[in-house]
Amino acid sequence: MSQGASKVVLVTGAAAGIGRATALRFARAGWTAAIWDISPRLEEVGGEIAALGGSLHLDTVDVSRAAEVEAAMERLGETCGRLDAVVANAGIVRDAQLLKWRGGQAAGRMSEEDFDQVLDTNLKGVFLTVRAAAPWLIRAGGGSVAVASSVVAHSGNFGQTNYAAAKAGLVAMVRTWARELGRHGIRVNAVAPGFIQTPMVDALPEMVVKRVVEHTPLGRLGRPEEVAEAYFWLASEAASFVTGAVLNVDGGLIVGS
Repeated sequence: MSQGASKVVLVTGAAAGIGRATALRFARAGWTAAIWDISPRLEEVGGEIAALGGSLHLDTVDVSRAAEVEAAMERLGETCGRLDAVVANAGIVRDAQLLKWRGGQAAGRMSEEDFDQVLDTNLKGVFLTVRAAAPWLIRAGGGSVAVASSVVAHSGNFGQTNYAAAKAGLVAMVRTWARELGRHGIRVNAVAPGFIQTPMVDALPEMVVKRVVEHTPLGRLGRPEEVAEAYFWLASEAASFVTGAVLNVDGGLIVGS
């Protein structure tokens, strides 16, 4: 058995993209993968983990709702008995300009609903997940929390007031939690992906993707598996003295732009 055979990781937003790749990465290493999402595609990921011979606990959870998160964490604890790592990856986009000005007048703007939905899932959802997970990590003697920030937390991004604000807020929360939870042996870090070949990026206009690739020193989009490796490393003993950090997995986009 692998080194992490008896360990349990919770991955939120596990139905596709980076979350799916992360759940599979941990499962291949012998971890029990507890996977959360609201998408019915989560069942497919559960099937992939089972096909690998891996152990899993699957639950449909809206991370923006405190009662759902708390209840799901109790179910996870009852089923798995422990929790060693959290990858808080769930996130959505609702892009729009703050104000679109055309012909001397407002032609559109970001709605309050779109702003709230993104902050509720991408920022508050991480808060609720980690708050519920922390007691289980403490009981396990410590562990790893890794959250999904983004390069846009550093650079901002056109049409993403809500998304960039949430991802920047996560960096502040990570640094706060690293201070608060370190005494319990819990390391808290953020991963900041660049543009990764996921359904979210696939939906962008081709011209936008081309421009991003041109500004990325490595000259390509990232793969979900490359981000999954960062999450796995942060949960491993190899990263035992890493906390409060933001790990960019962006092909050099920040330095290249």
